[in-house]
Amino acid sequence: MSEPSASSDGTASSTTIVEAAGAAEVVGLARLEQALRRDLELLDYPRRPWLTPKLGPDGAAVHDVIIVGGGQGGLVTAFALLREKVERVLVVDERPIDRAGPWLNFARMVTLRTPKYLTGPDLGIPNLTIVAWYEAQHGPGSWAQMGLVPKQTWAAYLAWYRRVLGIPVQAETCVTGLGPSDTPGVLVVEARHGGRDVRLFARRVVLATGIDGSGAWEVPAMITDALPRDRWAHTRDDIDFAALAGKRIGVLGAGASAFDNASVALEHGAAAVHLYFRRERLVDTNAYRWAEFVGFLRHMADLPDADKWRFIRQILRVGQLPPADTLRRASAHAAFHMHPGSPWKQVELQGDAIAVTTPSGTDLVDFVIVGTGFVTDLSRRPELAQLWPHVALWRDRYAAPEAERHDDLARHPYLGPGFEFTEKTPGEAPWVGQVHNYTFGGLLSLGFGGASISGMKYSVQRLVAAITRSLFVEDRDAHFASLCGFDEREW
Repeated sequence: MSEPSASSDGTASSTTIVEAAGAAEVVGLARLEQALRRDLELLDYPRRPWLTPKLGPDGAAVHDVIIVGGGQGGLVTAFALLREKVERVLVVDERPIDRAGPWLNFARMVTLRTPKYLTGPDLGIPNLTIVAWYEAQHGPGSWAQMGLVPKQTWAAYLAWYRRVLGIPVQAETCVTGLGPSDTPGVLVVEARHGGRDVRLFARRVVLATGIDGSGAWEVPAMITDALPRDRWAHTRDDIDFAALAGKRIGVLGAGASAFDNASVALEHGAAAVHLYFRRERLVDTNAYRWAEFVGFLRHMADLPDADKWRFIRQILRVGQLPPADTLRRASAHAAFHMHPGSPWKQVELQGDAIAVTTPSGTDLVDFVIVGTGFVTDLSRRPELAQLWPHVALWRDRYAAPEAERHDDLARHPYLGPGFEFTEKTPGEAPWVGQVHNYTFGGLLSLGFGGASISGMKYSVQRLVAAITRSLFVEDRDAHFASLCGFDEREW
């Protein structure tokens, strides 16, 4: 590398220093990638391909696995399958390449909420960790100097992860349907890509569609029935915050996203933001931090149904808190006002204002942002229209004690041990077991899996083992025939 040039006073020019730093980043990353390739070569056992290509309707090629969703869950699942020599894997995502998931879209936090010490996507390979990737570009010790991980940094890491591992992603592909094909054992995935309808075929399908992948973002009917669509938005929506400058904003909900959106509105000049929530005080403990131990993360899925229910029911009872930095960000604005113990009783237009009535009275705002999260309901997913009527839900398999009932949990899909759907009526639609639900909808059946970095270390292993197990069992006759015909001489 050439030395930096000097300016007239003998110091290196800023342009040259920046160029040198950029070159160092390139060299550092190249060295890391070389070391990673060496790691993968050393760990590459067994190496022999073991799945025979299959043909679908009209001789169409069949993927071993199609993964719907190119965010963190989809990418890591694809890598884990490829390591197990499940070679015909395709990831499809509706967004442009490397823009899957919330991070560069509707996520309005500054940093991840997840502690930076968590691992997961690396699957136990040190040179694949975000720490190694970050320090290869910024130098030893740089990771320790950073607080929480900026969301753009996480998105950049996932983009590098996809590229360096060669994960096949077909972007801008919106899945519109899923069901059995005319070929036994083969599923058809209907999609829209490049302005036309396409049909893809796979032996197994993994749904890795994130936190709302088993339902939909929820907006109370009292809001949708009372207000024109241009007077409210969900935290998930594209919001023109600049247009809210000088406005009074009412935010419903006390989760992290509600606070994030309140902060962005204030940073764009909102006159006031009023945040309302039902509890008498903010949640200040995080049950997810309690859960960060091997027993729960690896083995919650092995508990009896009654125990699964009571653990997850308690986690929901504790509730979700706004992280400390999220709360500080909003509270730093004098125009931010919290209203605890204030569930909304009525919403209506009064002239050009929106009147929000709570037990404490009525307030007037100009725009409403809804931060009430999502609802679990497979029928709300258009692409699952053919699947969901045949799928067992928890309400079909388990009756919670009266005091522990929870409508949303009862609508969770009752999944098998490898995230696979199970039939509501045995024998009616066995093909649903070829679809694995690696979304937040697996929470009750299998714990922290889809849409959760904290559970990824164990949940991806469970998911991939279930897929390889089912493919081997399905092909056992062909494998036995291969064994009987094996005559490779060693001397």
